[in-house]
Amino acid sequence: MEHSLSHVFAAQQERQHALRMTNAKERIAKLRRLKQAIAQYEDRLFEALQEDLRKNKQEAALTEVYFIYSEIDHAINKLESWMAKKRKAFTLTSFLSSNWIQYEPLGNALIIAPWNYPFQLSMSPLVSAIAAGCTAILKPSEYSPRTAAMMQRLIRETFPKEEVDCFLGEKEVAIELLKLPFHKIFFTGSPEVGKQVMKAGAEHLANITLELGGKSPVVIGPDADIYEAATKIAWGKLINAGQTCIAPDYLYLPEDAIFAFCQAYQAAINRMFAQADIMYPERYAKIINSRHKNRLEALLLDAQQRNAIILWEGKVNEEDSLPPSLIAGLSPDSKLMQEEIFGPILPIIPYKNLKEVITHIQAKPKPLAMYIFAKNNKFINQLTQACSSGSVCINDVLIQVSNPNLPFGGVNHSGLGSCHGFYGFKAFSHERAMMKQTRFSLSTLIYPPYQGKDRLFNLLKRWM
Repeated sequence: MEHSLSHVFAAQQERQHALRMTNAKERIAKLRRLKQAIAQYEDRLFEALQEDLRKNKQEAALTEVYFIYSEIDHAINKLESWMAKKRKAFTLTSFLSSNWIQYEPLGNALIIAPWNYPFQLSMSPLVSAIAAGCTAILKPSEYSPRTAAMMQRLIRETFPKEEVDCFLGEKEVAIELLKLPFHKIFFTGSPEVGKQVMKAGAEHLANITLELGGKSPVVIGPDADIYEAATKIAWGKLINAGQTCIAPDYLYLPEDAIFAFCQAYQAAINRMFAQADIMYPERYAKIINSRHKNRLEALLLDAQQRNAIILWEGKVNEEDSLPPSLIAGLSPDSKLMQEEIFGPILPIIPYKNLKEVITHIQAKPKPLAMYIFAKNNKFINQLTQACSSGSVCINDVLIQVSNPNLPFGGVNHSGLGSCHGFYGFKAFSHERAMMKQTRFSLSTLIYPPYQGKDRLFNLLKRWM
C-alpha cells in the first residue's frame, strides 16, 4: 500500500539524510509551495471549518488560515538568519578557537494535532518542521473530519510522501504512529493524553514538545476599566465557543465590581455574538460534538448542585450549541474549578485583596496563560512575579499568540517546549555545539604529567 504507515515512515527515514543537506533557499521554496497550495484550497478549508465547528468565514480566516500565512511569511523572511552560525566566545582553555552553534534538523517528525483549531494547530508545527529541514507525518484529530480530509488532500498534492504525509483515523492510528521511532514528536492536546504521548516517546528517547492547556486565570484589578475588560474577555471567551486552549478559564474580580462586570459582559456579547441574549449561529461556533457538550452540561450541573449561582445565561436555538454563562458562588471542589472548562462558561471569583488571588493561583497547576487587567504596575508585577504561567497578556486576551517573535508554550502541567517563529524552528532542530581549534592550542598545556604546573592550575582556577 503506497501510503501505509510503515512504508511512508521507512521512506521518510531514508529521505531525512538528504533533507538535512538542504539550504535556506530550498526550504523557502517548499514553504512558498505550501502557502500557494493553501491559497488554492482556501474556500474549501473555510467550508470544512464551517461544517466541523460552524466557524464563520471571517473567524476561520483570522484564527486559522491567515494565521498560517503569517507564520509562513515570517519563516521565509527569517529562515536564512535562523540557519546561520551563531558565534560564541572562546575561553582560556579554548583560546583563539572558533566557537559557534549550528542548528541541524532533528530528523523524522510526528505532529499530532487537536480538533479545536484543526488547521492552524496542524499547519503551524508543519511550517516549523519544513523550515528546520525535517520530514513530517501529520495526524489530525478525528473529531474535525472534514478539515482533516481537506488537509490530507492538500498535503498529498503538495509534497512527496517521503517528505510530508498525513494520516487520518481514530486514536488507534495515533497509537500505531507513536510506536515508531520518530526523532521528534509535537503534540497539541490535553495534559492527560500528553502524558501518554510522553511515555510513548520515552521508548525511543524522542525529542518531545507538548502544547497542552490548563485553567488560564483572568485577574481584574481595582483600577481596571470594567467595560473594556469585559468586552475583551467576552471576545476571548466566546470565540470558537470557548474551545480555545488559552481562553480565559475563570475570573478574579473585586467584590464591588461584580454587577458592573456582568452588565458589561452581557452587553459585549449582544454587540458581538447575539441579539437580546440569543446567540447568532452565524457568529457563534458550535460545540464540537455531543460528548463534549454533555461534559460541559455536567460541569454546570455539578456546580449548581454545590449551590453555585448562574448570574447570567444566554440563549441558543441550535441543538449543537451551548449558551454562554456567568456563574458565581463556586465551591473550590466543584468540577468547574478543577477541570479545564474548554467552553463558554465563565466562573467568577470575588476577591478582597491580591494576596488571596495569588494564593489561589499558586495552589493550582501552572496554566498556559494568565490575563491581567490593571493600570497599577505594582499590582501587575506582584502577580507576574508570584504566579507562573506559559504566557502573560496584560490588558488584553489571546493576542500574545499572534506575535511570532514570542515563544508560545506552557510550563509543567500546561506544556513542555515552545513553538511559533524561531521557537518553532528551534523545536524541530538540534542546537549543535561546534568548535574549531587553531594550530596554536593552549589545551596541550593541561595534559599530564602535572608536575611543575601549579601556577598554571592556579590561573585556570581563576579564569577557566
